[in-house]
Parts: sequence; structure tokens; C-alpha cells
Amino acid sequence: MLSSKSFARAFVPVALVALAAPAQANDLKSVEASLSATQSMTANFVQTDGKGRQMAGTLSLKRPGKIRFAYGGGVNMLLVANGKTLSFIDYDVGQKSSWPIAKSPLSVLLSPNPDLGRIARLVPSDNPQVVVVRARDARRPEFGTLVLAFIKSASAPGGLRLEGWTAIDAQNKKTTVRLSNQRYNVAVPDSAFTYAEPKRKKA
Repeated sequence: MLSSKSFARAFVPVALVALAAPAQANDLKSVEASLSATQSMTANFVQTDGKGRQMAGTLSLKRPGKIRFAYGGGVNMLLVANGKTLSFIDYDVGQKSSWPIAKSPLSVLLSPNPDLGRIARLVPSDNPQVVVVRARDARRPEFGTLVLAFIKSASAPGGLRLEGWTAIDAQNKKTTVRLSNQRYNVAVPDSAFTYAEPKRKKA
């Protein structure tokens, strides 16, 4: 079990982006293999924004292209991708924002054919059990950056357990997601990626 201090270093890459070393092909291939072998996943998550505000909930993922963040604690919001479109729904205000998955940092996680060689770099870690990858398409910087943190685990797909990530959008806003209770390649119905349309609130 990694100490909290060691695991925290897995997310230091947000502050060390400029120090990212050239990717080693074998390590990136291992990450690609892990992503490809993850056909589905469920987990608990804690999401922290750039101001330190936290929300928790449950995550469902089904590749390619599907993910759902169901927030708990009375938070009446939903983030869901249905295979083509990523949508954020705020039921309290009755609004929905949508954009193509391919234009989101999460496209790295949800791509049907992960190919990190052109867009990814390894980030140095002082813990040999931790693998951190920073993915950013220099040709399309407006799509943002995703920094993925894995821990080596023989029981996880491809020998790497996804522990979380930091998404950095084009406005440099950072959102960190930490996972727990990960379950891989379990049955996740397609209905998990549907949602009720929000009702617009009257002024």
C-alpha cells in the first residue's frame, strides 16, 4: 500500500508539467495496453477543483466513449458521455452544456484505440510503483491536458491500476479526480449513460 505522501506525488505533475521527460516507448505502450484492456470500470471518486472545493460520487466507465459521474451528497448535477457527446447537466438551474468527446481531455481515457506516442510524455516520479503520464495534443491545445496517475498492480488490466487524473482545460482550470474501490471489466449497462433532460427554470 502506498503512503498518502507517496500517492500525493503522483499528482505533483500538475506543478511539474514543464519538467516532463521524453516518453519512453515501452512505458507508454504499457499505459496504452492498460487502457485498451479496460473495457469497463466502476469506482468511487472524489473531485477537487482549483479552489479546493470537493464533490464525491460514483463513476461508471465503458469504452469506447462512455462515462458517467453521478454526484452524491445532494448535488443535483451529472456529467455523462454517451459515446459521442459529453454533457454536463445542472438540474437545479435547468441547464445542459454539451460538446464532442473528442474535444475533451477525457478523450484520452475513452478513445477506442489509445495512441499516446504522439501526444503523451512520462512525468518523473520518485516512486517506482507509480506511473504518471501527461497527455496533450500540441496540434489542438484547445482540447486541454490530461495527467493520468497509475499504480503498478498485477491484478489490474495491463498491470496498471488507474488511481485518478487531473484535467486542465484551455483556460488552465484544473480538476483532480481520485478513485477508490475500482472494479474492472464488470457489467455496466448502456442505460447508465442516459439521462433525463433538465427542465428549464422559469425566471
